[in-house]
Amino acid sequence: MSPKIMSEEILINVTPQETRVAVMQLGVVQDLHIERGSSRGIVSNVYLGKVKRVLPGMQSAFIDIGLERSAFLHVVDIWENSRNIETAKPIEKVLFEGQTLLVQVIKEPIGSKGARLSTQLSIAGRLLVYLPQETHIGVSQRIESEEQRDALRARLQAVLPPEHKGGYIIRTVAEASAELDFGADIAYLDKLWGNLQIAAKTASAPQLLYQELDISLRVLRDFVSHATTRILVDSRSTHQRMLEFAQAYIPIASDRLEHYPGVRPLFDLYGVEEEIERALSKRVDLKSGGYLIIDQTEALTTIDVNTGGYVGLRSFDDTIFKTNLEATQVIARQLRLRNLGGIIICDFIDMDTHEHRDAVLEEFKKALARDHTRISVNDFSALGLLEMTRKRTRESLAHVLCEPCPTCQGRGEVKTAQTVCYEILREILREARQFNAREYRILGSQQVIDLFLDEESQALAMLSDFIAKPISLQVETMYNQEQYDVILM
Repeated sequence: MSPKIMSEEILINVTPQETRVAVMQLGVVQDLHIERGSSRGIVSNVYLGKVKRVLPGMQSAFIDIGLERSAFLHVVDIWENSRNIETAKPIEKVLFEGQTLLVQVIKEPIGSKGARLSTQLSIAGRLLVYLPQETHIGVSQRIESEEQRDALRARLQAVLPPEHKGGYIIRTVAEASAELDFGADIAYLDKLWGNLQIAAKTASAPQLLYQELDISLRVLRDFVSHATTRILVDSRSTHQRMLEFAQAYIPIASDRLEHYPGVRPLFDLYGVEEEIERALSKRVDLKSGGYLIIDQTEALTTIDVNTGGYVGLRSFDDTIFKTNLEATQVIARQLRLRNLGGIIICDFIDMDTHEHRDAVLEEFKKALARDHTRISVNDFSALGLLEMTRKRTRESLAHVLCEPCPTCQGRGEVKTAQTVCYEILREILREARQFNAREYRILGSQQVIDLFLDEESQALAMLSDFIAKPISLQVETMYNQEQYDVILM
């Protein structure tokens, strides 16, 4: 039985600097997307690139596509090789330095890694994805009914001109579309591909040939479904541009588009700003009184489930089971909100019975089924941990909105004032053995200097006696707790 589809609203907040999109169900934010003009995403962009280096040992190549960092092309992402793994050629037999080739970005630059590329091109429309190098018609794996898959294939083949070249993938949205206007999608995609081919003939590498739609238009193409009741946009010009695009390519979205003229900010009115703040916090409270602790590192993300103050009505086992069940829904939603990707380890509270573990796993998989990003979930490990992966295509919300704390350097903790005091004492002793200064002056934060004047005053006096030199103190209001300097006078 397919899950019940809940109606949803899409809110779009536009400023000259950024566009933010929130997908709402029952008044709760389910998904969040942020695109900034200064750092617009490049996934799906097509470039004429130039091969900079071929690395036979890694079976990969660095490609210059005009970005700050070279992009990365692995041998498995070369179209000729992906068609037949058995006859695949090593990368040094396919590419050479200085060669130009058409490439498409399949993964954003993340952290220190450059963008990942593929030579298999695809251009997305509303109902179809066009594959100019292929000949077959595929159907989204999320459409599970074989009868429905065959019907969609037949309907597309009926409107394809006999001389048409290229293949297609029928997108999930086609399953629920009341009016399947494949013809309009085919014409739109043919025009995009024709323009790209014309641009490629006159371009010199590296050069951008096709740019993916901005987030406001992608909303119409990718997010709107029969469950969408309203799309609220707080910018008149963006609303007009979206309306023109919808009337031309996605008529069903036209009557759902509304301009929001209110004085109160749209995201404030719907509580989205508060939700964004919560999505940047390590702790997420559950309604029952339990909570999650989410730790994001470069290699993986860990999610720890705790009962907190929740006490079940029947037994402790019941408390644990109910908390874990509630956590499955919240974790699935947080993964989407925070756009967490890569390896994710979920540490649910230990359950004694297999029935409870199986029920929690089943509920978790149901909650994850709403996610549009590819997810793989393993069973509980011998240590009771649940391991999963979520495809990483763009930076997480925290990496978009935040940067490492300059005080703690991203550790999430700072040294205590006492620890810093002892570091300073050791530093003065080190300096005294090397230099014969008249006096040593400590420059530090208010907390550190206060500690030297109070609890650590005896330690400071003992050191001054030991090195036979005076030690003075000076507060630097701009210093954080870990910062200090020892000045030789």
